[in-house]
Amino acid sequence: MMATGPELRVPSDRRHVPVLGVEAVAALAPRAGGVYVDATFGAGGYSRMLLEVPGTRVIGIDRDRTAIAGGFALVEASGGRLTLVEDRFSNLADVCAGEGVTHVDGIVMDVGVSSMQLDQAERGFSFRLDGPLDMRMGQHGPSAADIIAAASETDLANLIYILGEERQSRGIARAIVAARREEPVTTTRRLADIVARVVRAKPNDIHPATRTFQALRIAVNEELDELQTALVAAEQRLKPGGRLAVVSFHSLEDRIVKNFLNARGKSAGGSRHLPEVAQHAPSFEILTRRPIVPGEAELAVNPRARSAKLRSAERTAAPAHPDEAPPEWPSLQSVMRGG
Repeated sequence: MMATGPELRVPSDRRHVPVLGVEAVAALAPRAGGVYVDATFGAGGYSRMLLEVPGTRVIGIDRDRTAIAGGFALVEASGGRLTLVEDRFSNLADVCAGEGVTHVDGIVMDVGVSSMQLDQAERGFSFRLDGPLDMRMGQHGPSAADIIAAASETDLANLIYILGEERQSRGIARAIVAARREEPVTTTRRLADIVARVVRAKPNDIHPATRTFQALRIAVNEELDELQTALVAAEQRLKPGGRLAVVSFHSLEDRIVKNFLNARGKSAGGSRHLPEVAQHAPSFEILTRRPIVPGEAELAVNPRARSAKLRSAERTAAPAHPDEAPPEWPSLQSVMRGG
């Protein structure tokens, strides 16, 4: 779905173009004078493109203080049209209210860790760079090292299996618990080595620690809960005709987005067994029946884009649906308290 309004211009500096960034912003069909939320500001790629449309106002959100600080120059250049807020993107409804905005014309989300975070060894996101086992996008809460130290073997196995989709989770959890008895596991290199002794990689396969690191990062930052809450908030804050665009990078995230839009994109009728269940009119019209994926040109420039998927939808005039059922993945609180 491409924009029919003002032509979008790609920033000259490719470092500021997020994966599927042009397609995601085009899916919003930004219009002159519209109000938009860049819910995961990062390097500011979406915001830059949205600000190219005359008179737009953009509210950028990021829980990473480094990303917010890096956007100050763009704030100054925007002439007051860009506001940056350090917060979780799940709080976008409150952020908008704090900026005096009740409803917006579009919301874009790029879910997961950013290239900037992966490339900073001191952040502890990458198994390819030795650094402290941190993985926190923000400045608060337990780190990956804290989870490794506190979680039971069973909880570790469940976390790695569910959030990392790692079939050898039990063996990895057993190896981690054995290793931490000898010495705390506090660096990315040590954890990667422990996992590599259990998971044998095949030629041209992903690194053996990929799924374990993914699981820990998702748990540390409560990413699936954040995404689910942010989608509900987007439904509440988008005006009729407003658009939502979400770029995800692995199956768990994409499944949440797909299921959310499918549930909101059709009537949830009362069955003959439960006739008292109220009808809910569709709150979204789905624009991408199949997700948009990167083309060969983008993959050649950025191999990290290979798993990206973009889904988009347009808000109808129907009321927001009730909140979803409780999530089916382990919570950070339950893992840290050992049950």
